[in-house]
Amino acid sequence: MSEQVLTRQDHGNVAEITLNRPDALNALSDDLLAALSREIAALQGDGTIRVVILRGAGKVFCAGHDLKEMQAGRQSDDSGRAYFADLFQRCSEVMMGLQALPQPVIAEVHGIATAAGCQLVASCDMAIAAEGTRFGVNGVNIGLFCSTPMVALTRNIPAKAAFEMLSTGTFIDAARAEALGLINRAVPQDALADETRALAAKVAEKLAAAVKIGKRAFYDQMPLSAPEAYAHASAVMVENMLWRDTDEGITAFIEKRPPDWQK
Repeated sequence: MSEQVLTRQDHGNVAEITLNRPDALNALSDDLLAALSREIAALQGDGTIRVVILRGAGKVFCAGHDLKEMQAGRQSDDSGRAYFADLFQRCSEVMMGLQALPQPVIAEVHGIATAAGCQLVASCDMAIAAEGTRFGVNGVNIGLFCSTPMVALTRNIPAKAAFEMLSTGTFIDAARAEALGLINRAVPQDALADETRALAAKVAEKLAAAVKIGKRAFYDQMPLSAPEAYAHASAVMVENMLWRDTDEGITAFIEKRPPDWQK
């Protein structure tokens, strides 16, 4: 990966991925999107990592797309149509890629998370934010409705609250984001890293294969009707129940001892 725009540090079985364009408020440039895409591909096959933390260097988490690059993209024969189509497709693939990872992804958010930065938070499986963090899909303020961030946002918070944010460009604070379900909780700034790592550690201590199959089933069942979702989830639970490690986990619980998991 490009060390200038994205860094990774592994702490045991937890990977910390840092957006590293602090002078540009971690805006999602072409290079940063490419680096994120490469890192997602690397994590897909990394069996040593059980949880991923996504964070931003500097004063903010992420201020969305790089508007200077977007304006430069207009300078083509088709006024940027092909560039913009490619940009939003690449960005969408990164967002969907986070949810397709076998490992749960936790956003560690501070400062601001705006437009595609807010989309990034909404695309993670969980999120913890520092008190005072502001969230917005504020593209409408410059004449650009945040249509792609809308996809992730409306899968996190109620429709009317989402549309108000999208159509007014109004920011919400961390307390409101927690109340709406965009983040799991807000914590003091000086506790942010510790709280995020504690959540990651709690997930990482579980049977990794169970969390993996559960994350996939979580997203697979969401668009289904209730009968279809129950049928799908039941099939997943049957598969899960037949594992040796699940048998061991249940036996260990009954016998009041720690499980001897092989994976």
